[in-house]
Amino acid sequence: MMEPPAAAAACASCRRRPLPPPLLCLLLAALCLPPALGLYTVNAVYGDTITMPCRLEVPDGLMFGKWKYEMPNGSPVFIAFRSSTKKNVQYDDVPDYKDRLSLSENYTLSIKNARISDEKRFVCMLVTEDDVSEEPTIVKVFKQPSQPEILHQADFLETEKLQMLGECVTRDSYPEGNVTWYKNGRVLQPVEEVVVINLQKIVDKSTGLFTMTSSLQYVPTKEDANAKFSCIVTYYGPSGQKTIQSKPVVFDVHYPTEKVTIQVLSQSSTVKEGDNITLKCSGNGNPPPQEFLFYIPGEAEGVRSSDTYIMTDVRRNATGEYKCSLTDKSMMDSTTITVHYLDLQLTPSGEVTKQIGEALPVSCTISSSRNATVFWIKDNTRMQTSPSFSSLQYQDAGNYICETTLQEVEGLKKRKTLKLIVEGKPQIKMTKKTNTNKMSKTIICHVEGFPKPAVQWTVTGSGSIINKTEETKYVNGKFSSKIVIAPEENVTLTCIAENQLERTVTSLNVSAISIPEYDEPEDRNDDNSEKVNDQAKLIVGIVVGLLLAALVAGVVYWLYVKKSKTASKHVDKDLGNIEENKKLEENNHKSET
Repeated sequence: MMEPPAAAAACASCRRRPLPPPLLCLLLAALCLPPALGLYTVNAVYGDTITMPCRLEVPDGLMFGKWKYEMPNGSPVFIAFRSSTKKNVQYDDVPDYKDRLSLSENYTLSIKNARISDEKRFVCMLVTEDDVSEEPTIVKVFKQPSQPEILHQADFLETEKLQMLGECVTRDSYPEGNVTWYKNGRVLQPVEEVVVINLQKIVDKSTGLFTMTSSLQYVPTKEDANAKFSCIVTYYGPSGQKTIQSKPVVFDVHYPTEKVTIQVLSQSSTVKEGDNITLKCSGNGNPPPQEFLFYIPGEAEGVRSSDTYIMTDVRRNATGEYKCSLTDKSMMDSTTITVHYLDLQLTPSGEVTKQIGEALPVSCTISSSRNATVFWIKDNTRMQTSPSFSSLQYQDAGNYICETTLQEVEGLKKRKTLKLIVEGKPQIKMTKKTNTNKMSKTIICHVEGFPKPAVQWTVTGSGSIINKTEETKYVNGKFSSKIVIAPEENVTLTCIAENQLERTVTSLNVSAISIPEYDEPEDRNDDNSEKVNDQAKLIVGIVVGLLLAALVAGVVYWLYVKKSKTASKHVDKDLGNIEENKKLEENNHKSET
């Protein structure tokens, strides 16, 4: 390697002039030494302190130590001096290193606030009276770049179109690094007219630091809608290669609509009359279409609307096929809506008043979109069968409800009511009974009728009114009024029952307590009367059966008698001959005597 020009000049001067003192010659000789190979290197971090030990053994007779660095043209620049005898340190007037240097007793040189300009070849020199020793050190300075950022991002991306996605910028790097783009964690390799990457590196002249900018042009697809784009800067540090990643960025990718879908928005899975229906039409493009055409059953032209179409209080005639399409009438979709209904007709309904014993036909007719369940309720109790009235009785009166539901349609049920009133004129039957103490008699007036008759007791003849009475509970149009008396003579009691329909009067003769009489039985209750009726029917059946059997026996007997008469004629004739013979024998016997 060639000697630096300054060193060559100094050596030549030494050779031309008379020999200087030994120390000066040694220093000049040190300048003439060529650089060494395989030099010791110190890696420093930008802004930190550079520490360079003097890698020479301190010789005996050391006079002083010095540090220098070499300029790009090879000329030396001395920066620090330390005497071994006087123990003093001197720093040369070098502007770049003013107040930054520190030389220790073991001749280790420290440089504060490392800069890129500190990347030089430094040399430690130890000088004795007889020799000059040198050991060079190479300084490398590293600066970690800032975290990369994706700047100038596109507002949105359009498919099938090459456009600038953004720029990845990282600053203050030394040495310069490299930038790589990623999509969903995979490297984006340049592809002509599809992936275009340009890297630009700019150095700051004042600091020597690099700023790297990598731009990405990209042709997106529909699948990039949720893709994460990022960039990574690769740089070198004191310990080797490292990377820093940017924050991922997701872009809004615009693509055209390829499919239209219509939906029915309802609170329930089924639709019934009276519901509100919202139709929603959507396209799978981005951004989605804002307007559509809705086609309603029975209407030839589509209705232009936003993405929703609302129908309120729908009726059964709204059942049918609904469609929607884009405004250019392309990409159509359809759905079928069934509006369920339930009609109930009760005949008669409301409040109905009938007379006891009359017939009342009742019908509950159902019309529905599906099979419906029908049941009857009377006075809050569910009935087992539908009501049928061929001869109305008081117990038939009440509140009837015919109710129907569609099991598959939530909330769809109907009901109608029939309030049946059974009216009847008052009917009276009086009974009397001698009490077990034989001291009084109980007279009962059994009353039927609706509205409930008012009952009054009087004594015939005197016309006095008896107020001390007892009444049973009014059930199914029947009740009883009872009085207890102890008559000293025969009396006639009158029971008067009256309601809005009629006034009924019935009298009963009651003997005095002292006169015996046959008591009349009280009316049996309804259950007993039904049992009696059943027994009566049984007796009538038995009597009819016996009569039929007697009739058959009579016919048989008549046939038998008829045959017997024919046979008896022959017997009588024979018997007549015997009698005549007997008489002849008797006469003959008498004549002989």
